[in-house]
Amino acid sequence: MPKMKTHSSAKKRFRITGSGKVKRFQAYTSHMMRNKSKKAKLNLRGSTTVSAADETRVKKLLCLK
Repeated sequence: MPKMKTHSSAKKRFRITGSGKVKRFQAYTSHMMRNKSKKAKLNLRGSTTVSAADETRVKKLLCLK
């Protein structure tokens, strides 16, 4: 069988942490920023982890499972 190819858009969007969790950046940051409060924009700045329900699916796209 040929090698599995990594999903190109997934490798640009997700990173794996040292403990094996999947890190992602937050949505709702690309446009219409003037309608959001300063507090909302500040909270969207950082990165979070992918939910446990979606983690196996993302790891499959990254060829880790």
